[in-house]
Amino acid sequence: MSDWNVVAYMKIMPEDVETPLDPIKERIKKLPKEVCELHSMEEKPIAFGLKALEARLLFNDKKGGMEDIQQQIQSWEGVAEVEVADLNRL
Repeated sequence: MSDWNVVAYMKIMPEDVETPLDPIKERIKKLPKEVCELHSMEEKPIAFGLKALEARLLFNDKKGGMEDIQQQIQSWEGVAEVEVADLNRL
């Protein structure tokens, strides 16, 4: 049984329409497995050709790390903003 007990729905906005999302997706897939696990990820159209990445990441609330992961993603080239849009217990 997994020790993940929280799912965080993160909305990741690229810097602009020209920003390729594939490199960001690959980096999300490589986030440290001891801190979080990728559950799902998809591109969602926002407006005027801009697409956001919506990622559901699993965490353990006792171990923490969600804020660190959010800040890490925010620091990546091509990422304008990372918002935790929803947080639920599993």
